[in-house]
Amino acid sequence: MSRRQRGSAVHGVVLLDKPGGCSSNQAMQKVRVLFDARKAGHTGNLDRFATGMLPVCLGEATKTAAFMLDADKSYHATARLGEATSTGDPEGELILQQPVPELDARAVADVLSSFVGPISQLPPMFSALKHQGRPLYEYARQGVTIEREPRCVTIHELRLLHWQAPELQFEVRCSKGTYVRTLAEDIASALGSCAHLRALRRLSVAPFPARAMVTLDALAEAAAAGSLQNYLLPTDAGLPGMPVVRLDEAQAGAFRRGQAVACEGAGGWVRAHDGQGLLLGLGEVGEGQLQPRRVMQINPQEDTWG
Repeated sequence: MSRRQRGSAVHGVVLLDKPGGCSSNQAMQKVRVLFDARKAGHTGNLDRFATGMLPVCLGEATKTAAFMLDADKSYHATARLGEATSTGDPEGELILQQPVPELDARAVADVLSSFVGPISQLPPMFSALKHQGRPLYEYARQGVTIEREPRCVTIHELRLLHWQAPELQFEVRCSKGTYVRTLAEDIASALGSCAHLRALRRLSVAPFPARAMVTLDALAEAAAAGSLQNYLLPTDAGLPGMPVVRLDEAQAGAFRRGQAVACEGAGGWVRAHDGQGLLLGLGEVGEGQLQPRRVMQINPQEDTWG
């Protein structure tokens, strides 16, 4: 006899407003416990000191998380010029102090505008990037520096919000893989100084708007009131740009068994739905067939959520 799975069959996406002072994984696990979900995942780390949007995928929604890792993101950042830290944020040790040149807001805005478009960034040592199976921050904590290759990222928008030396506030919308800590350091260097981030808030993760976020406290209150479902978005909420293919009963049964079904149309990834609109999974269309790639194990008769 198979062992009963722990937790409830909860499927969907929660747009958490992550608090500062905890890791993304710790915040995600708190959401999982509140929903009593069997499994959970998130769509990209936020630093411990950072706050803001952290999409948490519960249950079968975890199968969509990889597609959201490539999403554009926007941030509100506060940097302190004249002081650099070992981590590029307030949790590190002060390692460098430099004078802050006398600059007016126009001069600062001009420098910020020079960073819009494709730029090259050197990933920081205090990051989750892996080297020989270990995250770079583990080497950094041991005082070991690993040679890294610069990476190309894209800054879509970069707007000056406030400048009163030594504090600089800006809002940025950027591609995946952008380190805002590194961006702040590079901006400071272009201004003739050094810097670290004092605060960082993620405003949005495409395609989700900032206004949809919910705090852990609000989720705890909803759990006590039995209204958590109000904060659970559909399993495929993060994939609005992925086309939907509707399958008839026979096709839906075959898809659930992992079998290809006939499907005309342009190639690429699609969301497969049954006649009632239930998400069956994700697949790829090519040569007149739909190949199942991520089959969702969602039973609307038995599952309590989703």
